[in-house]
Amino acid sequence: MKGVFGIVSLLIVLAVVGLLAKTQWRAVDSAIAARHSEAASEAAATTADVSGLTAAEQAASIQQKARDDVARALQQGAERNTGADR
Repeated sequence: MKGVFGIVSLLIVLAVVGLLAKTQWRAVDSAIAARHSEAASEAAATTADVSGLTAAEQAASIQQKARDDVARALQQGAERNTGADR
């Protein structure tokens, strides 16, 4: 009888863990999908900004945007570190 209760309780625990894992994976998948759609929209905006320019002008524009993005990220990191020091 103890063995039956042990197996049944193990199955119940496995079912609960499975349900929790399933909900976590859904949350992770939706977050990844949101990031992908955000990145795609940013890429589309970059492409739209350079339409009508020559290839050299497009390259220069994309490079400048990348420099601006890196500078902004570095600034945010510096601000975050300054806030953490307090």
